Amino acid sequence: MSAAIMSAFAAVSRLGPAVALALAVAGCGGSERKETAQAFCPSPLTVQDAQRITRFRPGAGRDPRDVVFEAALTDSVTQCKISRNRMDIDVFLRIAVNAGPSIGSGTTQVPFFVRVLDGQGNVVTGRDELADYKLSPASPRGASREEMGIALPFASVSDLGGYRIAVGLKPTPEELEFNRRAGR
Repeated sequence: MSAAIMSAFAAVSRLGPAVALALAVAGCGGSERKETAQAFCPSPLTVQDAQRITRFRPGAGRDPRDVVFEAALTDSVTQCKISRNRMDIDVFLRIAVNAGPSIGSGTTQVPFFVRVLDGQGNVVTGRDELADYKLSPASPRGASREEMGIALPFASVSDLGGYRIAVGLKPTPEELEFNRRAGR
């Protein structure tokens, strides 16, 4: 090997893994970017007490006859793509819903959320959405695969290591308390 190549190799080996990885991403092609995106792609975590919603009809009744619907977050995954200074994250959620005895006509809407958290647990970005279902006594079940895209800018690839994705259904305060009591 020439002295110039040996000198360049020695300089890169002293940079450390994060900087070397950043240099590799900056100059890499498609397959290397895919590998880097997979290495830094945050897996979603389901927020405690936000896996289920039991919605009751308005009023004081809270027995099984008063249930409008029950929904559950059954699965969540992410896929990531990396470009020069941005990671695009596609979050996929699978939601299942069952009609209760008090289901009415029209569209049943199940609220859900996706949040990106930094290394200190602060919300960097997020969105709330609604999954729509046509439920009735004749068609009491539904399921959907919801997709949400999020773009994360970064200065250095090593910045991506601290991000986490939090997902869940979005219960009202009353529904949250019901979830907590049911979990005890």
